[in-house]
Amino acid sequence: MSLVDLVMPKLGESIMEATILKWHKKPGDSIKQDETVLDIATDKVDSEVPSTAEGVIEEILFKENDVVPIGTVIARIRAGANAAVSGSQPAPAPKQETYEEARVVEDIPYQPTASVQPAVSGGSSSKVRFYSPLVLNIAQQEGIGMAELENIPGTGQDGRVSKKDILAYVANKATGAKPQAASQPAQAQAPVVAAAEPQAIKPQADIQPPVVYSGNVEVIEMDRMRKLIAKHMVDSRHTSAHVTSFAECDVTNLVLWREKVKKDFEKREGEKITFTPLFIEAIVKCIKRYPWLSSSVDGDKIIVKKDLNIGMATALPSGNLIVPVIRNADQLNLVGLTKQVNGLANAARSGKLKPDDTNGGTFTLTNVGTFGSIMGTPIINQPQVAIMAVGAIKKRPMVIETPQGDSIAIRHMMYISLSYDHRIIDGALGSTFLNAVAKELENFDVNRSI
Repeated sequence: MSLVDLVMPKLGESIMEATILKWHKKPGDSIKQDETVLDIATDKVDSEVPSTAEGVIEEILFKENDVVPIGTVIARIRAGANAAVSGSQPAPAPKQETYEEARVVEDIPYQPTASVQPAVSGGSSSKVRFYSPLVLNIAQQEGIGMAELENIPGTGQDGRVSKKDILAYVANKATGAKPQAASQPAQAQAPVVAAAEPQAIKPQADIQPPVVYSGNVEVIEMDRMRKLIAKHMVDSRHTSAHVTSFAECDVTNLVLWREKVKKDFEKREGEKITFTPLFIEAIVKCIKRYPWLSSSVDGDKIIVKKDLNIGMATALPSGNLIVPVIRNADQLNLVGLTKQVNGLANAARSGKLKPDDTNGGTFTLTNVGTFGSIMGTPIINQPQVAIMAVGAIKKRPMVIETPQGDSIAIRHMMYISLSYDHRIIDGALGSTFLNAVAKELENFDVNRSI
């Protein structure tokens, strides 16, 4: 009976590695084809990895919390329902320096694209060099810039810089010694690394002693997703020059229309219609008039995205937030938008989103009014350049201007806000776009058919 390799699956265009969260099977357990073997996590979503064959788990090559590159063999299955297991203990993980002790990467789940794929300058090879998040974290802590990192010789696969390489470089830099050449065998560097680790880690303990909290406090460790969100938000503030503009809009026509059609809509389409697809419809119409709102910045270039993929921030039962993406939203009618919104929201809350469901967004909508807030100043979802927030809809007395004169009436009012990247979107464009969306919502056709 043959052995079948179970590999870390490809989880999206920009995803290079994943963290093993939990093994559902152990060596010796029988497994059916497509049965879940383990849970994994990326910096986007959590996913299940199914078995590619029926048989018995022969060996497991990585432990929980290990970070594994895409395409790496993580387990072996002895095919056949009655296959016997050759060993009851998991085999030791292969010593591949590229991800050695990479479980520490949980502390730094997000890295800007420019850091992960730097451009190689002036060398004999034009190949883009990959750096693991662990190596980037060590470089950041030691004050090693990207230009300096590119000159560190690597002993990993395809010349990659491993943890041992960068720790040896740090130790040699501290003692004034020259770094060893990349062509030197990895075995010769082992003694240097062993001596370097205490020197690289010990000063950190002196600089950052354990914090003692006084008073009656409760210390809660962030979960993995909260760490991802925290890192992503801080990096966004460091990347973009944030500016937020506000507008007020009268959404009475929109509220009355939804109230009138929601029962018939659900009966006909089998879906509840919320305000979200109506907001997205208005946003898409205005982006077509002001396309720079759907763009990104690459150095001194503006990349205008012709595919309008609208992200919608969705609250999870845990209190965390995730942003699934409605692809080609400009090509969907209101029914299609409603089905996409409801489907992605349900998948997010039940933990069934796929990695590709959160990739490729070009503009984001967040509804801060869901929990009662009347307005908000959202943080841009990188690498996008704008995000819109809609607040709670409230009834208020408003002055209505008519040809016969002014009057006061009770209207459904809502604040909307737009945070945008002031590097490429100035106040005039940001405010013009925001007011265009407000006008679209205010001028909603109350007699519109479903």
